Amino acid sequence: MSMLWCNGQWLEPRDFPAAPLDRGSILGLALFETLLGLDGEVVFCQRHLARLAVACARFGWVAPQHQYAQLPEAMARLLQLAGHAVGRARIRLTVTAGSGPLADVASGADRLVWMAAGPLAAVPATLALAVAPWPRNEHSAVAGLKCAAYAENLIALDQARRAGFDDTLFLNTCGDLCETATANVFLVSDGVVRTPPLASGCLAGITRGLLLELAARDGIACEEVALRPADLASADEVLVTSATRGPVVVARVGSRLLAQPQMGLLLRGLWEAEVRRKILV
Repeated sequence: MSMLWCNGQWLEPRDFPAAPLDRGSILGLALFETLLGLDGEVVFCQRHLARLAVACARFGWVAPQHQYAQLPEAMARLLQLAGHAVGRARIRLTVTAGSGPLADVASGADRLVWMAAGPLAAVPATLALAVAPWPRNEHSAVAGLKCAAYAENLIALDQARRAGFDDTLFLNTCGDLCETATANVFLVSDGVVRTPPLASGCLAGITRGLLLELAARDGIACEEVALRPADLASADEVLVTSATRGPVVVARVGSRLLAQPQMGLLLRGLWEAEVRRKILV
């Protein structure tokens, strides 16, 4: 990490103004976006900023792009300064609550809007999924938000990886499929692509939304529908989607091995083409 962008200024990491009473730091009252950088360009930046604005509105906060109109340009500059003009990189944009009363989620005057960039590991060809032993609460006040209070996801991910899996799939309190610890999930059965609806408590993932658009554009049957564990058990294909990886095929769920993917590879190709098209235009 060579440079940080924070509240409109460029800083060395040692100069980061961490406020000891910032509720983002001590209580997890913060929002974040993780964006893909590709060859020095920020992928789907406006989609991420639009989602962050919706999340900020739920807390009654001013969206960072309304405060700092130069955010997209700053992201591109950050990639250059961090040495990521070529290849894949990750940008994390964080908005903290700043200091303030514990019983008030209003944004403090000393809130931080900051960004850092770092390298990304190669995208794996396939993944193995466990099933989390506890449910996702689709009725939570922070359901569907990329909130900095991320410990539950990290604990679930750690348990899955210790058991030989790459990620873990959450059901919600109704017993429906929701999302993984780090991604949205899609099932393919009889040529139809299905993903849990936002009412399941899942994140409105950038890649999730894009795949729904691309499938509709190309005449691929794709729908948002409540999915049960039985649907997972009978699915022909499973894939997960995230902003930095795109669609990735799942080769194993628990002890069940899945057949050679077809639709998953097609959707991966559509996503890659759209990423390149957005960068080139």
